[in-house]
Amino acid sequence: MATRIIKMEKDKKIALVAHDNKKKDLLEWAKFNRDLLAHHDVYATGTTGKILEKELGFPIKKLQSGPLGGDQQIGAKIVENEIDFLIFFWDPLEPQPHDPDVKALLRMAVVWNIPMACDRATADFIISSPLMDSTNERQVPDYDAINRRKLKV
Repeated sequence: MATRIIKMEKDKKIALVAHDNKKKDLLEWAKFNRDLLAHHDVYATGTTGKILEKELGFPIKKLQSGPLGGDQQIGAKIVENEIDFLIFFWDPLEPQPHDPDVKALLRMAVVWNIPMACDRATADFIISSPLMDSTNERQVPDYDAINRRKLKV
């Protein structure tokens, strides 16, 4: 399969998302990692973004809340290479009315090969990686080439 390389700059574009039952966990994690997050571009959905901006004291790029399309906005930003990695503290035990949007967001993170953490332990590993503060390249399938081949058939 044909692939292409996408470069991640030293300053990352990070999306932070949390379901209601996980907002406190995400806030605690973000406060603990405040200095590491401060020099990156941080995006967040709805209420999570408002809470983070108030508590962390630096600007957060706020999108719609998840149920109003925020999850889909982040998914679109992943596709457009406007998000380098996703921290999404979701609650696997609580049904969500926008569950299809949540699954679509997680799918986009995998399709576009971005680092993703769904719990604090994984988020800790990602943010403490030496790759966090350096340029990096990620390899993704060349979907344009794949689509061109399908059109020829």
